[in-house]
Amino acid sequence: MKFLDETKIYVRSGDGGAGCVSFRREKFIEFGGPDGGDGGRGGDVVAVCVDGLNTLIDYRYRQHMKAPVGVHGMGKNRAGANGEDVVLKLPVGTQIFEEDNETMIADLTEAGQKVVIARGGNGGFGNAHFTTSTNQAPRRANPGQEGVERTLWLRLKLIADAGLVGLPNAGKSTFLATVTAAKPKIADYPFTTLYPNLGVVRSDEREFVLADIPGLIEGAHEGHGLGDRFLGHVERTRVLLHLVEATNEHAGTAYRIIRGELEAYGHELADKTEIVALSKVDIVDEATVKKQTERLKRAMRAYGPALAEGERRKPPLMLSAATRVGVTEALRALAANIDVARKVDEKQKAPAWAP
Repeated sequence: MKFLDETKIYVRSGDGGAGCVSFRREKFIEFGGPDGGDGGRGGDVVAVCVDGLNTLIDYRYRQHMKAPVGVHGMGKNRAGANGEDVVLKLPVGTQIFEEDNETMIADLTEAGQKVVIARGGNGGFGNAHFTTSTNQAPRRANPGQEGVERTLWLRLKLIADAGLVGLPNAGKSTFLATVTAAKPKIADYPFTTLYPNLGVVRSDEREFVLADIPGLIEGAHEGHGLGDRFLGHVERTRVLLHLVEATNEHAGTAYRIIRGELEAYGHELADKTEIVALSKVDIVDEATVKKQTERLKRAMRAYGPALAEGERRKPPLMLSAATRVGVTEALRALAANIDVARKVDEKQKAPAWAP
């Protein structure tokens, strides 16, 4: 299935049904009176967050959604039926924006969330509704209200516990394939990964979701390479695993490039907890590993995220997904930092105690 993380759609809720002008006329019944029913309500357009989806491809070829109109009222005080709602099933992590693509309407972060994005028009009153002591034969009814039409943007930001970042060919897809059941495309050329991939990691009887995004290059925030559009998929993660290839000319420069792109992207992405690993250590000699490690340590001190008072910066991990060197240590470090972040989130969500 093709991955799609942003699309534009048009929605329109249903018009309300018109009220009816009718009078009761039956044999042997004198002064029957008005009996026109009310019109039915137009259908709503509702967005629902569901499990089991990880792309917006359903809305690539179906971009116009219109809810049915309400049925008109009828005689004998019969009200029209309401129009059925149109339900848009969206994956967890979908954001809904106005046509300007900046004003957010809803952020669906949990399965089961529901939001009405276009409310149907109310049905009109029939003439029976207007009966009074001084006007016992009203000859008017209300038309139904018109529905609402909107042009919206859907933007998906995958929700994962940890995210992989790095230059192209840093070994991100190989790492994901090694530690999860995901099967990303792996090849010896840049930009093999064109779309984000998700996998579930099982480590020490714990599970967490890991996201791999296409590689970044210098100037990605200006649109170079594949650009930085996929950084939104690691925006919601709790921790980042930054892979720096040991075969680079200068590991410190490679680290600096990615840190610069994270800073340029914003959204507090550069402030997230970061675990740095020197990848592909199995294909270089020990002297190169030592030299690249020292370069990477200097770059981490200069460009790494700020540390809390008294906190010490941890040295980079040595990693080789092909030979599984350092894989267990990397997974345990990710799991530990995810647990800490979850506890912080739970404390922030907990209601304040009041005496």
